[in-house]
Amino acid sequence: MSGSGGGTDGRLSIVAGFYPLQFVAERIGGERVRTTALTQPGAEPHDLELSPRQVAELSTASLVLYLHGFQPAVDEAVQQADVTALDVATLVPLLTTDHDRGAGEAEEHGAAERARDPHVWLDPTRLATIADAVATTLAELDPDGATGYQERAAGLRADLTALDREFADGLRDCARREIVVSHAAFGYLADRYDLRQIPITGLAPDTEPTPGELAAAVDAARAVGATTIFFETLISPAVAQTVADAVGADAAVLDPIEGLAPGAAGDYLSVMRANLAALRPALGCSR
Repeated sequence: MSGSGGGTDGRLSIVAGFYPLQFVAERIGGERVRTTALTQPGAEPHDLELSPRQVAELSTASLVLYLHGFQPAVDEAVQQADVTALDVATLVPLLTTDHDRGAGEAEEHGAAERARDPHVWLDPTRLATIADAVATTLAELDPDGATGYQERAAGLRADLTALDREFADGLRDCARREIVVSHAAFGYLADRYDLRQIPITGLAPDTEPTPGELAAAVDAARAVGATTIFFETLISPAVAQTVADAVGADAAVLDPIEGLAPGAAGDYLSVMRANLAALRPALGCSR
C-alpha cells in the first residue's frame, strides 16, 4: 500500500511507534524528514493507546515505522490505514523466549509458552540492519534524497558497529555472566554478548510478580552470586529493590530504551553506553 507523500514543507513525514525507531528515522532522514513519535517521553510503549489526532497523523504519513506485536494499537491502526508501513520485525530474526512468564513459571510451561521477544534494538547489529532497510525505503519514497539517506545510514552503522565493539570488549572478561532484571527485555543483549538474563517477570514490564516468582528470583540471584538487581527507568524499582534487599545486593538501572524519560539528555547510543557502564561492575568485569 502506498502512503500520502510528504507534508506541506516538502519533507517526508515519518511516524515511529516508539523511541528506538524514532532515533533511526531522525538519524537517517536528516533534514529531509519530519519524524513524529507515537509514544511520548516517559510513557510505557507496550500499552500505548492512540488519540484521534495520532491516528490521523499515522494515516497521512509518508512512512510508518513499527514493530508488529509490540504495540497492538499501532498494529491495528496500520492495518486499517492505506499507508506505507515498514514492520521492523520482518527485517531481522526475532528470538523466542520462555520468559513471557516470570522466573518462577517459565520452566513449568516450557516450549509451548514460548513467545517472540520484540526488544530487538538492544542488539546494535540488528538495529544497524533495520537502519539500512529504513534508508532503502526512504530512498524509494524520495529518490532525490537517496544518496543522503544511504550516507547517513552508513554513518549510523559505523556508530553502531563501534558500540557493538565496546560491548564485546567491555563484557569479555567478567566474573559472572548472569544479569537479574526486573522484566525480560534483555534477551538480545544477552544473546549478543554471551550473557544470561534472569528476569523477575516476563515480557510485559508492568506485570506484578507472584510470590512464587519473587521467591524464584531471589533463589536464582543467590545461586549466581548476583551483586546487582536491575530495574528500568519507566517502571517502579520496588520489585527489583525487594529482590535486592532479600539477597543483600544493590539495585541499579539497566535501561531497555523503550522510551526516554522526560527531559532526559542523550540518545540511544549514550543510553546504551550507560548500560555498559552499569553492567561492568555488576558482573565483575576486568579491563
